[in-house]
Order: sequence, then structure tokens, then C-alpha cells
Amino acid sequence: MKNRLTWLAVIMTVSFLGIAAHAAQPSVEATARRVDAAIAEELFDDETDLAPTTDDETFLRRVWLDLVGDLPSPEEQTAFVFDLSPKKRQRVVRRLLESPYYGQNWARYWRDVVFSRTLEDRAYLAANAMEADLSRQLNAGDGWDRIASGFITAKGDVKENGSTAIVMAQDGRTEETTAEISRIFLGIQIQCAQCHDHPYDRWKREQFHELAAFFPRVGVRPLRGMTQRSFEVFGSNRFGRKQRKNNDRRPQAEHFMPDLNDPTAKGTKIQPKFFLTSASLPWGSTDAERRSKLAGWLTSNEWFSIALVNRMWSELVGEGFYEPVDDLGPDREASAPKAVKLLANQFRKSDYDLKWLLKTICQTEAYQRESRPRHKSGKTPFTANVPQRLRSDPLMNAAFSALEIEEMPEKSPRRYRKNVRRQFAEIFGYDPSTPRDSVTASIPQMLALMNEPQINRAISASRSNVLGRLLEEIGDNDQLIVELYLRCLSRQPTEEELSLLLAYGEEVGDRREAFEDLLWSLINSAEFRYRK
Repeated sequence: MKNRLTWLAVIMTVSFLGIAAHAAQPSVEATARRVDAAIAEELFDDETDLAPTTDDETFLRRVWLDLVGDLPSPEEQTAFVFDLSPKKRQRVVRRLLESPYYGQNWARYWRDVVFSRTLEDRAYLAANAMEADLSRQLNAGDGWDRIASGFITAKGDVKENGSTAIVMAQDGRTEETTAEISRIFLGIQIQCAQCHDHPYDRWKREQFHELAAFFPRVGVRPLRGMTQRSFEVFGSNRFGRKQRKNNDRRPQAEHFMPDLNDPTAKGTKIQPKFFLTSASLPWGSTDAERRSKLAGWLTSNEWFSIALVNRMWSELVGEGFYEPVDDLGPDREASAPKAVKLLANQFRKSDYDLKWLLKTICQTEAYQRESRPRHKSGKTPFTANVPQRLRSDPLMNAAFSALEIEEMPEKSPRRYRKNVRRQFAEIFGYDPSTPRDSVTASIPQMLALMNEPQINRAISASRSNVLGRLLEEIGDNDQLIVELYLRCLSRQPTEEELSLLLAYGEEVGDRREAFEDLLWSLINSAEFRYRK
């Protein structure tokens, strides 16, 4: 009985602490209002032309694509529009964030961030493990600080530990790994100071190499005795006295800043020091000590939270407080500095809870405004949401969902072979860190949607696909047009569109052919390829 009472007390204490921690999180609603107010104070005046709040159809498609990378079904769209609850937008955001597809969608986003800058194709051996592990972490609600620390300190088989992805993508090279850790988690392009003082920011050449001194003992090596090829990220603490050669990927004991006047010289031995605070470690520190200390210092720095908030805001609202999203720092000017610092501080108080951050952004007026083209949004940011070209994964998901195409699973989730999804990525993929106005359509992209075999088979009406079934089930042409619009664009056709399409059907004279043409046009439309 005593033991039972002891365990009951422990459970009650843990439960209370969990409730208290949850209750201590900043209010989503209050934070969203404060962020909107800060933006209005910093950027808007009585003459500012603000876009109105977007309609329910557009909001639902937007939030589905943003949070889970897919389209709502026609049934979900209709139910949402007819729901009269004033809290329905908050409810659908919460529901989507509890979906397993939330973690999958954002894991694929970060996979693209990491592997868009990979040095060689063999690094893709780590891609599936990263997607699987990060998806699980995101769905479990792991804090961004914990996730980042995992990437910084990772070791092990790259096919088994997804956190090894950044080191593997950079082939374990000290300088390249250093640059990516700073760019991804701090938004600071300190690699510009590798060979000389930064031309635009305050960073000195020594500061880049002081940061690099946290990584000289990290390496990538093949795993022996495996039936399938793999590599291992490792941190070594046993070294010979001989300095490694330029083409030797084995770790060295300490980091040396090269002598630019004499490339053959050993260079200057550099002590590990975090450039944002000057916190340092002594020479001789183990690899585990270096990377764990750096992870702690980096994730507790204000630029860690600012970088993540800025990146997420840019993805959801269409433009960041800083542009590009991976080039900020104390010498760069934000469009609304009070607003971004407010949101970053609240994100930090939430224990770096990504779901909390996404809920907050989705509840702001800035997110829920109608969209306007980037070049027409004017000089004042955040007066409207900005349309976003879909990344390859959401685009494929949208096409397969609209056409009810079943994606065949890979035989092994740890492999990254050229299946349909990777083929989509090679054609439609882009680096999510690049400014969106530089992401343009290409002829191969246009041809891909027109000619992709599975899509073409689904558009050609037959008894085995969705269009053939709908042609049999829905005899009214008006209703079938509405159904296809809801499936592809998550909205009903305008009266003008409906009239033109009915007239086109009469002109063609063949119902099946007319609706195949309509479905093909919707899938290949610019509206389908964008989220607005």
C-alpha cells in the first residue's frame, strides 16, 4: 500500500508539472494580437492599403497546404464553409497540427533545406532517415532547441540516425559543416568570413575559424561489413601528430586557420569560441564536449529563435521580417524589428514549441489576409499574404489527392531511390531558403505535369479512376464541374467560369472528352501550382 501511495504521489506530481508547464506557455491569441499590433505600429498608417481577411475557401486550402502539405477533400471544404462557429479557423489549425502529416510535411521541408546545399549525391543516403526521424520528433512536439542540438551533436549510421544529415550533406568537412550549422540554425552567413573579414557584416575571419574549431574532430567514413552501402558520422578523440592533407577527410585534433600567403604552411591553431558571445573551450577538449557546448550556447542565443521565427513567418505569410531567410544578423535591418523580437521572445518562452509558433502565426491578421502578387504588394510588407509556389512534395500530394492516385510505398523507408516522389523533387524542387521571387517556372515543369504517366492515366476517364467514377455518379454537368473545382482548387467555380465550361461542353459534344479537358486544365493551372 505504501509503494502504491508513493507511485500515486509521483504520478500526480508529474501530471501537475506537465499541466503547469503547459499553462505557462504564452497565449496564442494574445501573442497573435500583439504581433499584429506591433506590425501596424511599425509599418502602417491611415493610408496603408490593407488586404481584407480572406474567405473561408481560400483559408482552408492555404492552411492545409502550409501545415500538412496537401489539399482538403471536397467534403471537408463544404463542411468548413457551412460551419458558423467563429472559432472554426483555430480548430482546423489545431486539428491539422495533430495529424501525422504535419510532421511529415515539415520534415520534408527541412530535408530540402539541408540537401539543397549537399556537396555530392551520396549524401542522399541520409535523406530518408532524416525525414522519418524528424517527422517523428515534430509530431511528438519536441522543442526546436532539442532538435537542433541533435543535428549539431549527431553520430552514427546515416541510414539509421537522421540527425546526421547536415554533417553527411557536407561530407564531414569542417568549414562546410560550420557554415551550414550557422546558416540553418542562426540565419547567419558567417562563411563569408572564411577567407577574409565579412564584406558587409561585423564578423572577422578569426571568428569563422573559432566557430570551425568546434568541428575538427568530426568525420564521415564508410561502414564496413554491411550488405548495403552506408556511412557513419563519428567524432574521434585519437589522433596522430601529423597534420592531415587537404584531400584527407579524417578528423584532426585541432583546427588551424590557413595562412593565405603560404597555403602549404600549417596555419594558426585556433581555440573553439562561439562568435556571438565569445564563450570558449580550451584546446584539447573532446569532440563530445565541443559539440554539446556549442549546441547549448547556440540554442540559447536570441538569433536562434529569431532565425526560426523569421523562416516560419516567411513560409506562411510569404515574406520574412528579414530577406533572405538565411541571411540575417545584428548588422541587418528587419522590416518590423519589434514584431519579430516579440514573436521570437514568446517562442522562446513556449520552450521552442513549433506547434505553438504555427498556431500563433496562423491566427494573425497578417496570415489570414487575402493574397496579392509579390510584385504588387507594394513597399510596405505584410499588407497582404503573398502567394507561394508549391514545393515538390505538396504539389505531388495535391495532384495525387485530387486524382485519388495511390502512392506506392518504398520497400525500405531508409532508402532514397528515384521513385516518383524524387522524380517530382528533381523537376519541381527548389531550395526553400532562396527568395521566392527567384523561383520561377520552367518548361520541364510544365511538360512534367502534362506528361506524368500516373497523372495522365488518372485524367483519362475509365472505370478504374476517379474521373470515370464521377462521370457515372454525377449526371448533372453543373454539379460535376463544381466537384472538380473543389477537388483541384478547393473552391467553387465563378458564374463566369461555369458558364464558359458548360458552353465548351456543348461545343465539344462528348461529355467524357470535355471533362477530361477540364480536369487536365485544372491540374496544369497556375492556381493549382500555387497556394494563395
